[in-house]
Amino acid sequence: MDRLDYLESNSIHIFREAFNQLKKPGMLWSLGKDSNVMIWLARKAFFGHVPFPVIHLDTGAEFPETYEFRDRYSKEWALNLIADSCPDISRTDETLPPASRFAARKSEGLKQCLKDYGFDGLITGIRRDEQSIRAKERIFSPRNADGSWNFRDQPPEFWDQFNTIIPPGGHLRVHPLLQWTELDIWRYIAREHIPVVSLYFARDGKRFRSLGEIGITEPIDSEAATIDEIIEELGLLKTEERAGRTMDHESEDAFERLRSSGYL
Repeated sequence: MDRLDYLESNSIHIFREAFNQLKKPGMLWSLGKDSNVMIWLARKAFFGHVPFPVIHLDTGAEFPETYEFRDRYSKEWALNLIADSCPDISRTDETLPPASRFAARKSEGLKQCLKDYGFDGLITGIRRDEQSIRAKERIFSPRNADGSWNFRDQPPEFWDQFNTIIPPGGHLRVHPLLQWTELDIWRYIAREHIPVVSLYFARDGKRFRSLGEIGITEPIDSEAATIDEIIEELGLLKTEERAGRTMDHESEDAFERLRSSGYL
């Protein structure tokens, strides 16, 4: 079994375990490369069908190409899509820096979604290699009633023995891609021919490496216009994957504060 086969098999196992353990799971769909891989794996895990709602936390500030992708593939993949609007920025912590405060709208949207739909588990597409605070995550990660995450006190996971106990009033976050790397994601996209938003491919010497909202995400300099060229480029880049996310550069603890309070 090669690495991609191993990762695929492990992720499918996680999906099935989550579906077996949770009464009402939902899956977050950011429309980025990772969450598209996640939907692809879910369809493999459940024989071509995603058996739980797929949630897009919509700030109203996605790129036009992103909305076009969502509208096309939610129909093509027969997804049960929830695309409720996130609360206004006035609901967020005013002490956060500007881009982080805008991103916190998704935290508020997530809290509202949990309240409105009663999910006891959320399947997300985060990876440990993407950001240092995410390296502290577990595959099955408990969240408190207010959505907060105690990253200093995470349950151990040995030999695929997951902690599936849901805190009172809280929920579980489930991370099927936690062990994947950015390069794994692109190699799997190439192998499986998974569609992704066109903004990942270079136009006029720029492309998005990590895709967020307009105004808080910047492209990188790049001539990589195909998946193979992106894979080759990743072997040469020395910058972090989220270098184009403005909130990651605002203050040392901004992302940690967002994550601990419920951000993805």
